[in-house]
Amino acid sequence: MSPHLLRAAVLLLTLAAPLVAMAEQTNAPAAPQTAIKVEEIATGLDYPWSLQFLPDGRYLVTERPGRIRIVSTNGAISPAIAGVPQVMNSGQGGLLDILLSPDFEKSGTIYFSFAEPRSLFKNGTSVARARLVLDAKSGHLEDLKIIFRQEPAIASSAHFGSRLVFDKTGALFVTTGERFTEKASAQDLTTGLGKVIRIMPDGSIPKDNPFYAQNSKLNDIWSYGHRNLQGAALDPATGQLWTTEHAAKGGDELNHPEAGKNYGWPVITWGTDYDGSKIGEGTAKVGMEQPVYYWKPSIGTSGLAFYSGNLFKGWKGNILAGGLAGSVLERLVLKDGAVVAVEHLLTERKDRIRDVRQDDKGAVYVLTDDSEGKLLRLTPAN
Repeated sequence: MSPHLLRAAVLLLTLAAPLVAMAEQTNAPAAPQTAIKVEEIATGLDYPWSLQFLPDGRYLVTERPGRIRIVSTNGAISPAIAGVPQVMNSGQGGLLDILLSPDFEKSGTIYFSFAEPRSLFKNGTSVARARLVLDAKSGHLEDLKIIFRQEPAIASSAHFGSRLVFDKTGALFVTTGERFTEKASAQDLTTGLGKVIRIMPDGSIPKDNPFYAQNSKLNDIWSYGHRNLQGAALDPATGQLWTTEHAAKGGDELNHPEAGKNYGWPVITWGTDYDGSKIGEGTAKVGMEQPVYYWKPSIGTSGLAFYSGNLFKGWKGNILAGGLAGSVLERLVLKDGAVVAVEHLLTERKDRIRDVRQDDKGAVYVLTDDSEGKLLRLTPAN
């Protein structure tokens, strides 16, 4: 190549570089291994999906078939809490995430997401708010109200999302899926499919949402171009939302969705279809965001938490991500917003990890995805 052509090529590459950001890494170097003690707090949970810590030390757990249970500190599992609405319990559908209101001790308010059966065999992700009234054996729900319904309803049993996270302003993030059969809808701002949704606790729309002023049909949208978001957590240091989402075959993503931005699905992806064929246009496109990190092969991401405790030395500020297909809990070490090292935990157990949470003492809890699911507590081995 002549010097003139070489200079021209370099110039073109320099000019093009800012237009399409590329994902920088996957399968980061291994972090030092942590010696961990694993305790089985409870067994016999029926496909548990989400965990919350009650102020009295007990655990609130959802089961996908449509039940909310209370697990005592000795592992006893309560009868199902009364008043839970009917769920579409099929495929990936059912009772999903659960979240305590920030003022739970005063109000008793909880929020939960579920696959709601709609008309003509259709369904969609919905979010309910209710007051949890506890008694000696179990409890019941009062004043239940649906505050969000994903539209349109679809006849599908896949890709419901769904995680619930309060931001620092008091607004509620709701992650959704594109229902598998409606991939293109993830790019359509007139649907609630394949989006991160942001609403107020009463279901109203925050006026600072990115599409609010544009009179979009769904002005509750925060970000779009997502496939199936089953992990979400707020960075306690920055207040930034982070998510994990399933790819098809390879290319599960870690993102920090920002207001109004497009995360590419199904136009760009680092994965392929299940038969190995190409999806979309490639791995990058102008105007579409790259993941912070992606997994290849996929681990089937579900459950996400930032570690903020002191019990595990050196973990503070790290991300914990559950893997279903990978039967793994991964610790992602962050530096300047990038994943620089990864530790693979619990692989010897071969448990599908559905949810991961940290209590106020710094212990880590995970739920395993099985008809005889377990609640596990992780503490340092020493």
